[in-house]
Amino acid sequence: MPSKIVSAQDRSVPRAALKSGDTRRDGRGRIQGMPPILHYGFRPFFFVAALYAGVAIPVWLCAYFGGFGFAGPFDGLRWHAHEMLFGYLGAVVAGFILTAIPNWTGRLPLSGGRLAVLVGLWLAGRIACIAIPSPTVAAVVDLSFPAMLAFAIWREVVAGRNWKNAPVAAIITLLGVANLLDHLANLELAPHDLGQRLALGVAAMLIALIGGRIIPSFTRNWLVKNGVQRLPAPFGAPDKAALAATALAMVGWLTFPGAAATGLVLCTAGFLLPVRLVRWRAGATVSEPILLILHVGYGWLALALTLLGLAMLVPDISDSAALHALTAGAIGTMTLAVMTLASLGHTGRAIKADGFMVVMYAMVTTGAALRVAAPFLDDGYSYLLSAGGALWSGAFLLFAIRFAPILWGRRVGVDS
Repeated sequence: MPSKIVSAQDRSVPRAALKSGDTRRDGRGRIQGMPPILHYGFRPFFFVAALYAGVAIPVWLCAYFGGFGFAGPFDGLRWHAHEMLFGYLGAVVAGFILTAIPNWTGRLPLSGGRLAVLVGLWLAGRIACIAIPSPTVAAVVDLSFPAMLAFAIWREVVAGRNWKNAPVAAIITLLGVANLLDHLANLELAPHDLGQRLALGVAAMLIALIGGRIIPSFTRNWLVKNGVQRLPAPFGAPDKAALAATALAMVGWLTFPGAAATGLVLCTAGFLLPVRLVRWRAGATVSEPILLILHVGYGWLALALTLLGLAMLVPDISDSAALHALTAGAIGTMTLAVMTLASLGHTGRAIKADGFMVVMYAMVTTGAALRVAAPFLDDGYSYLLSAGGALWSGAFLLFAIRFAPILWGRRVGVDS
């Protein structure tokens, strides 16, 4: 955190101030009387997101093969989609944005009791969606989390006069609107797939935009550190074209999901996005898994948009395969990559993958590939579905195990 936002007294908080009840902040803006898990948004939200991804997929597979449903307002398939988008992804996005905003605005991070309340609202939403039969009550409980998150983000953007990142705040707000639409579908007030398509479009744009910031930046730093002369190309016309095509494709998919023109735009975006990877020197990162997985996640986005486009143009291309290339592939891989990278960097650790993390990356990528392949193999569908789900969810359980000491422990360094 910039030093100008913290008083000199706070920067010299003694170790005795770590006792519960002390509300002073240290030089990084953390409330010292709170446990480390509540110092920054990424800590609790990455942890609960990983646990939820690791548990929700097996629960869904048991429901699918066992033929039972849930007490909440969603049927089994829609519960699965809703919880992956607004439960898992919502938690990851919250953790990332709440941690990034102080760097963008120069203001103090949301931490301590207020952060705990936000996590509690997220948890209440997960319980409501599986256990509360009333669509109206479940919606009110579940929507409290995205509403408070959007409020917190906009408050910081406005207070910090950080209008450059207002589009990111707007995208987060759209994710909350998508959640609302998905609940309205239970009341027959909105199409059943509109909210989910909006959420997926928002996720795709977040990956395209934020991935376009962090991937070339981290790649450049690593290449410079290793003495490589040829660095990622600066943002230019090819990047603008790829982002414009992606935005247009997502709008088309939302408004005209079955049109051939939408399919062509999706395929165009799927072609242009890999051009960015070439410009970012993706091939040079093969020896560093924690960087390579970022490029792989972005590659999944390109494949997903291409498959979505082809599914509208070629009858033999499965819609399910295309959707899971976007969800299990692009969203799953990219979020796991960002969670590992941010958790290490923001706790003062070296940004380097160990063997445990390499296994996680291999599992999430292989699991996604099996899930995408499943619809193309009728006889082996159930086996690939089960194996893919086990590998994918297992990757996040491994993250929760490997990173629990990091997320719950103090930052490496002085009294951190």
